[in-house]
Amino acid sequence: MSSVLIEAHFLPSLEYWCAIAPYDEIIIEKYEHFEKQSLRNRCFIVTTHGPARIGIPLTGKHGKTLVKDVRIDYGIRWTNNMWRTLTSAYMKSPYFEHYADDLHEILFSEEKFLLDLNLRLLSLCLKWIGWNKIVSTSSGYVDFPEDGCKDLRNVISAKSGYESRPFYHPFPYQQVFGNNFAANMSVIDLVFCAGPQSGAILKKAGAL
Repeated sequence: MSSVLIEAHFLPSLEYWCAIAPYDEIIIEKYEHFEKQSLRNRCFIVTTHGPARIGIPLTGKHGKTLVKDVRIDYGIRWTNNMWRTLTSAYMKSPYFEHYADDLHEILFSEEKFLLDLNLRLLSLCLKWIGWNKIVSTSSGYVDFPEDGCKDLRNVISAKSGYESRPFYHPFPYQQVFGNNFAANMSVIDLVFCAGPQSGAILKKAGAL
């Protein structure tokens, strides 16, 4: 069984999905230090004004905090604001009504920890796409994973574009807004727009 070790992103980009596609088991790193301004608590969607970032506010400072201990800040009503943004962006997409309730349930579940929320969303998106993969978490931090396990920790970064990495090759699909395809958005952009075809599109986007 093939496996990959990678950090958890919030509603991951298509590049992330193309990167994990070849593997049977997805091992999520939970003992890394949280990295600021990363994709662990933010993603990109397509709005009427073009690509836009949405994110989850966190409590306190997390420079030396293990990612498993990073808490979500509910002092800010971000869930309502995020849901209004998502509804405005995707309510006219072909599959929004089909998937929206499941997403709403998890986003409003008030998970205390960012990692727990990301894991639930990862499992939900795997179900939507139709990928039968095992999801587990690391039992401790190691510099080098066991033989046969691909290490992709901190490879997919917001600090550089997907073009600098070999995983994702844009395969356009019909989006809600604009005539120009916005590549590498969050997987929810793909699922809301393409529904059951999402897995096939990701397969084409990941092909060399």
